[in-house]
Amino acid sequence: MDQALAFLGACADSSEQLAPSDTVDIGWHTFILYTRDYARFCERVAGRFLHHVPNDGKRIARDPERMTDRTVDAIRQAGYVVDLPLWKASAKCNQCSEGCTHSSGDTGCHHHPVRTDTVPA
Repeated sequence: MDQALAFLGACADSSEQLAPSDTVDIGWHTFILYTRDYARFCERVAGRFLHHVPNDGKRIARDPERMTDRTVDAIRQAGYVVDLPLWKASAKCNQCSEGCTHSSGDTGCHHHPVRTDTVPA
């Protein structure tokens, strides 16, 4: 979620087109569901409503890696911390064939979260 907020903050400051990673987009979608809070946030951070324009196949970036790099740079320039595994497609989950980009480390991914509530045998 913090990366979605950083992305929105960067969008407020940038004149370039930016795009979230698939993982960060989930956070944005979640925030949008809280419409009043989202609208207030947009007004406070950007002075305007930040519309979500889905990539429905009509506007596919020619070079998605370059778009990601531009977005990550904009987030850093806006003064936010970047959690790179949530942005880079190279950080694929080794448990998942879904193509997710969440780091697989100790947390798993949203398709295969690591259970932490196991009962000892």
